[in-house]
Amino acid sequence: MKNQAEQLEQELTEKLTLTFGKQLKEATTKDMFQVVCLVMKESIHANWQKTKQLYRETNSKQVYYFSMEFLLGRLVESNLLNMGQLETYQQALRSLGFDPERVFMEEHDAGLGNGGLGRLAACFLDSLASLQLPGNGMGIRYKYGLFQQKVVDGYQVELPDYWLKDEYMWETKRSDRTVEVRFGGTVETSFEHHKLQFHHHDYERVLAIPYDVPIVGFQNETVNTLRLWSAESTANHFHFHSSRGHDYYHYLDYKRSVEKISEFLYPDDSTYAGKVLRLKQQYFLVSAGLQSILQQCKQKALPMEQLSRHVVLQINDTHPSLVVPELMRLLLDEEGLGWDEAWAITTETVAYTNHTTLNEALETWPKDMIEMLFPRIYLIIEEINERFCQSLWHDYPELRDKIAELAIISYDQIHMAHLAIVGSFSVNGVAELHTRILKERVMKSFYTIFPERFTNKTNGITHRRWLMNCNPGLARLLTEAIGDSWIKDADRLADIIPFSSDRGFQEAIAEVKHDNKKKLAAYIYQHARIPVNEQSIFDVQIKRLHGYKRQLLNVFHIIHLYQRCLENPALEFTPRTFIFGAKAAPGYTFAKHVIKLINAVADKVNHHPLVKEKLKVIFLENYQVSLAERIIPAADISEQISTASKEASGTGNMKLMMNGALTIGTEDGANVEIQQLVGEENIFTFGLTSDEVFALQQHGSYRARDYYNQDRRLQQILDLFVNEHFTSDDVEFKDIFYSLLYNNDEFFVLKDFDSYVHAQRCVDATYRNQEKWLEKSIINIGRSGTFASDRTIREYAADIWNIHPPASR
Repeated sequence: MKNQAEQLEQELTEKLTLTFGKQLKEATTKDMFQVVCLVMKESIHANWQKTKQLYRETNSKQVYYFSMEFLLGRLVESNLLNMGQLETYQQALRSLGFDPERVFMEEHDAGLGNGGLGRLAACFLDSLASLQLPGNGMGIRYKYGLFQQKVVDGYQVELPDYWLKDEYMWETKRSDRTVEVRFGGTVETSFEHHKLQFHHHDYERVLAIPYDVPIVGFQNETVNTLRLWSAESTANHFHFHSSRGHDYYHYLDYKRSVEKISEFLYPDDSTYAGKVLRLKQQYFLVSAGLQSILQQCKQKALPMEQLSRHVVLQINDTHPSLVVPELMRLLLDEEGLGWDEAWAITTETVAYTNHTTLNEALETWPKDMIEMLFPRIYLIIEEINERFCQSLWHDYPELRDKIAELAIISYDQIHMAHLAIVGSFSVNGVAELHTRILKERVMKSFYTIFPERFTNKTNGITHRRWLMNCNPGLARLLTEAIGDSWIKDADRLADIIPFSSDRGFQEAIAEVKHDNKKKLAAYIYQHARIPVNEQSIFDVQIKRLHGYKRQLLNVFHIIHLYQRCLENPALEFTPRTFIFGAKAAPGYTFAKHVIKLINAVADKVNHHPLVKEKLKVIFLENYQVSLAERIIPAADISEQISTASKEASGTGNMKLMMNGALTIGTEDGANVEIQQLVGEENIFTFGLTSDEVFALQQHGSYRARDYYNQDRRLQQILDLFVNEHFTSDDVEFKDIFYSLLYNNDEFFVLKDFDSYVHAQRCVDATYRNQEKWLEKSIINIGRSGTFASDRTIREYAADIWNIHPPASR
């Protein structure tokens, strides 16, 4: 009787022959990767169909998660893990003469996201399926991801991320579900059958082709769907055989403009054309997704009046806010409902997640642009705005002087966050502090009007990917100590806390961490040719490059240590390896200068004979999910040093904590909740609080130059930016210099520097006592279960969506 691995070997070999016509000895790792996926898909697709059938038979209420990003990472390993087949496939591949890791690495990271927003969406889909909840994703099938980052002479260089150059093994094209999305044109009105009718003419037609990706639940046979939309042209309304020869070239221009809609994730919006394209992307996703949802409802013969009983539309940040007017359009113009009825349905069906307190991230669009691109949608937004402003005037006289501030359309701009709040039944923040700031500051007046809508849902991460999959050594150790119940119930990770002071368990934890550091050190040497001390503290900051995330503050500390070493070569401290991973938006000049600065400092530090044995600085290019999975298990310190009040939540802080890193951070986002869980003694906090930041901003009392003048360390650091120490060009880093001293240090880098240095000294002193350090690390791992996305999704399901596993209905 063959065991599972032997049976699988035979299946893989047969599939290789049938698919590629090759013998095993001829097969490449890429061939074997594709064969593995084909065999996996047979069981995945069977369960996929069963899941869809179950939802139909039970008439399950379903949530549709609209997001411009889904940062999936590689799916082959996570799918095998969720199927309970990872070890079997690894064993079979080894028996066939293949290295499983090399085979799995043939899968490119899907270029469908950029940062925490997209990774959160991916974690949520995993948890929905793993909890057997009816939930689906709606996104765009970008041909190119954000960009592939290369570092050339220290500078970020953007190359196309053509992740679809090879077949994406997990998607299934559903041409039968194609819908049409319309742009531009004119709208005419007529009065027919005692009702005002709207007629759309001369519009540009775009076909939206869905590609479905299965989302596999953890060992439960549930497979949900991520639907990705691709924009394609239609030639139906072009007259190729007319006497006008230019029609053919007109069609080519049209075809190219259509393909751009789903070509790039976040096109550069620094130009008018870029803004138009980004706005078209948002409507394309919204219109295609809503049309397909309503089609499914009609196939089930569900009355539109009962839509909210069967469907929830969750919009992830403001990007899909056009869900509100587009649903209204479909209900009014296609389904023939009246305004009041359509508005009631819309506001009972749409829910909105806010992800930011930054004003520049609360999207606004010129009303003329909306009117040009979506004339009927503009009329609907105009009507929503008029009715909302009238209600403010009549029902909230105390807010009359704030109507312009609260209006959806004001000063020729359409405020997408306002549209989302007014048009939804739920508005949630993503951490306790973030939600408090929304209620008390950023959206205080809206909270006065709609207090029942505001709620908190602290972000979470899927512990299956971010612990089981990327840190199998730690996962095995935890299971040996406390059993495997934590795999399905992450709260049970707390069962390891009694072991936190057990020397044997501490040593086992230390061994796992050291093994992960060795692997990362080998990767760093392979890709950067820099030798790294495996005994050093691995100090990690991996996240999008932005001023408020303050990679610059981290660099200040590195330069400070570098200068101390030069002043006192005998200075004693634990060797430290600083590891950065970050992409800067192509048009964000300041962030690109910071990347250049990190690499310039690295070049100086890594080669200086007095410093290189104590400090190393590593910038790993092209940060993405698969790279994070290498870095996070090896991290000792998690840098979460954003300016207080600016980071909504964070999820990197949760992943690093779950893998035993200790957090150094401000009291910002979910750092606050981490501190509450682990205790002040098991986290390194520093810097201004959010209330202190608001006070400084409100009173205008902060003077960055005073800190420069009064702190010799800051003088030394900043002067190096303009004296050619790190570069032969004395203007290279002047933008950074001026932003701090002449633009008054918007993110309080200089203000928090002294507190940060003090916290870093505490890190060093604590690390020297390995017994105490490991105790803190184990406590962090034990408390991290609170941040599992399963918990977050259970809260969404119960408090906002009102959805249930079909079996429990």
